Amino acid sequence: MSDYILSCCSSCDLSNEWIERRKLHYVSFNVSLDGVQYKDDMGKTFSPRDLLKKMEEGADAKTSMVSIGEYVDYFKPFLKEGKDILHVSLSTGISGTYNGACQAADILRETYPDRKIIVIDSMAASSGYGLLMDMAADKRDEGLDIDELAAWIEDNKLNVIHWFFSTDLQYYIKGGRISKTAGTIGQVLNICPLLNVDLEGRLTPREKIRTKKKVVKRIVEKMIDEADGGINYTGKVFLSDSDKELGDEVTALVEETFPQLKGRVARFDIGCTIASHTGPGTVALFFKGKKRDN
Repeated sequence: MSDYILSCCSSCDLSNEWIERRKLHYVSFNVSLDGVQYKDDMGKTFSPRDLLKKMEEGADAKTSMVSIGEYVDYFKPFLKEGKDILHVSLSTGISGTYNGACQAADILRETYPDRKIIVIDSMAASSGYGLLMDMAADKRDEGLDIDELAAWIEDNKLNVIHWFFSTDLQYYIKGGRISKTAGTIGQVLNICPLLNVDLEGRLTPREKIRTKKKVVKRIVEKMIDEADGGINYTGKVFLSDSDKELGDEVTALVEETFPQLKGRVARFDIGCTIASHTGPGTVALFFKGKKRDN
């Protein structure tokens, strides 16, 4: 079996402890607050909770994807060690980072023609992307070689189901995802939009739910409808949030509704890259289910 590393971007919204335990590697996105640059390194130098606090205080948050040069610098040490690389990127429906990784791989193949560099579009985001990486690590540990694992990821990535809701629309208005008029009306009516990641890896609004209590119930109903085996689901569930109280409510309801889960719900912060666009009040639920369609 070839000696290879399994790699992703920091926008997979896991923790450094989880990354190390699963023997994954990641490259960091970049975040700026009022022009000051930070690395989205899963909280090593700047935590998502610190980011959200500064956003609530009025700081302007922006993100930039990993540059081609950063990818070259990140990939090169593994190649020098004689390792092949299987890198899975943040969805092209959300970011252009996949193209940067591909261009870096093309550059490096000229210097390391005997090494394999495979880049895959995850069609996933946040801890749904993290769940895909965790599942891929399981398959790697079962003994799949780099080509077999790449094929498995391509065949299974659309089975990772993403559902998000948000209770604070101001950052969606600011980012242009919701018009100012619609957002203002939504805030007055306590509308909590329910979104998923679609067939093309885009974050897509699906339903407008009124009140937090109803949207918590509705996101779990979506899991009942779409998880493998319905309420008899036995797989893993990942949840990321920028509102711990709401995250606790969804976690409790999922664990009550699905008694045969593989372990408890794995909890993570929504990372700095994703949180810069969604802001506070967001909860995201991820599980394995029926292949996505539109």
